[in-house]
Amino acid sequence: MIILRALQIGFVAFGLLIAAVWARVRPQAALDLPVRVRRALERLGPTFVKLGQALSQRRDLLSPVWTTELSRLQSAARPFSAEAAVAAIEAALGQRPDVLFLDFDPAPLAAASVAQVHQARLQDGRAVVVKVLRPGVRSQIDRDMRIVVAVAWLGTVLIPFLRRRRAVLVALEIWRNLRRETDLEEEARNIRRFARAFQDSATVFIPDVIEALSAPTVLVQQMSHGRDISDPALAGKAQALTRAFVNFYLEQFFRLGVFHADPHPGNIFVLEDGRLCFHDFGAVGMLDWASRRALMAFVQAFATQDPAWLADAAGDLGLLTPGVDRTAIARGVEAILVELEGIPLQAWSIADLMLDIARLGGRDAVMLPPHLAVLMRTVFTAEGTLRTLDPTLNVTQMFSESAAQILQSLEGSKSGGAHAFDRFRWEIATATRDLPQAAARWLHDGRLKGGLAVRLPDATAAADRLGRAADRIALALVVLGLYIAASLLMQHSIGPRILGNLPVLAALGYGLALWFTVRLVRSLDRTDRT
Repeated sequence: MIILRALQIGFVAFGLLIAAVWARVRPQAALDLPVRVRRALERLGPTFVKLGQALSQRRDLLSPVWTTELSRLQSAARPFSAEAAVAAIEAALGQRPDVLFLDFDPAPLAAASVAQVHQARLQDGRAVVVKVLRPGVRSQIDRDMRIVVAVAWLGTVLIPFLRRRRAVLVALEIWRNLRRETDLEEEARNIRRFARAFQDSATVFIPDVIEALSAPTVLVQQMSHGRDISDPALAGKAQALTRAFVNFYLEQFFRLGVFHADPHPGNIFVLEDGRLCFHDFGAVGMLDWASRRALMAFVQAFATQDPAWLADAAGDLGLLTPGVDRTAIARGVEAILVELEGIPLQAWSIADLMLDIARLGGRDAVMLPPHLAVLMRTVFTAEGTLRTLDPTLNVTQMFSESAAQILQSLEGSKSGGAHAFDRFRWEIATATRDLPQAAARWLHDGRLKGGLAVRLPDATAAADRLGRAADRIALALVVLGLYIAASLLMQHSIGPRILGNLPVLAALGYGLALWFTVRLVRSLDRTDRT
């Protein structure tokens, strides 16, 4: 089965590779390539739909044309049978739904690519929703992602673009996230954490889980009803809802250090009492204290439009490659801010600014760390949701109004004062917190090391030579694999034939192997000359 699936995925990948090469020859074909990729992912099934959706949120890796097209992938899927749902619930919870619940609706309320939802009523009369994982979906995801990782590894050897984008690491990261999203027990833990944290909130409601009815494949949660956030009837409440949404995320980012990572409009609605109700906690991001503090500084620097402070905060946050020239970055940030001056304030985006600054530091060809990628994705999605709530939203003003409040709540200092002292107050507060630990570290390092410095002037050159040698070994292994695969295809006469009795697949394999052999020999020849 896995061999047939690998062949299916391999044929699709090979077809897309040919389409990509053709797009380089004919620029007009490049316009159709994102559409072809989206349709191919839809044909390959749920794993690849989720894979495309994850890539659609990686604006640090893909251009807007690609992210826009991939965002059109739909998670909606045909529901699986009521018998399968009943069997899954009984296997997970030990009893049939007619015993566990007072009422259970076998017709699904909604169906997605990895799970479907049923309405039910507990024995005490409370209305709940029952989320049931699609049978076999986790094993299907694991099988498909193993093949994707293998294809990504081969692609990084053959295609420099994929190597620069660290395609294997991206695939592994998406695989980990998909496993988390298909573990309903982990989602239940996330829901409980957020429900407890915001149980007294007057503006946000998190429907809690029924703890006795949680399992890796089944999740039972309180049912709630409300309006879609795009409902025109909510126009009069837009400002209050926007403020509630922003405060909810500020609390998550800077107080909890854990945040709901998928705040798109489909996961949020408005209750009759005006509170925002959040669903789907399968995707959750985390920020340690250092990241929270750096993000706080970035938000305040953005609010005060201080380019030097923005550059420093971006470096502390991890948006910049270590060792970059901060002065040059500050000049680039200032130029970005000047360009933004001609854009209406409601069109400004802190997420776009983060991405632009990351690219100034060489991040255009380097994958962001996982926690930053999740944060960036969340901020992009949150800004889109905010503009759904209030299309006239002034992002800069919103953050400006919140900056002083954030500093006061987390650092214990009083807000107010002129703009010239904003950064001074911030740096004093953070330096006071860090001074004892920094002094202790300095004393410890000085006592043990005595200022000893070790210099390795040739280390970088040696590492480069070692990297090139490793690339050649990997390429040689790929070439060997192609020769073996082509020989097997020739021996078993698999596929259509040309030139009499020559299998097409074997001919393609030999052709690719010969081409890479020539490339390998040329690279060795260039090395000998240097």
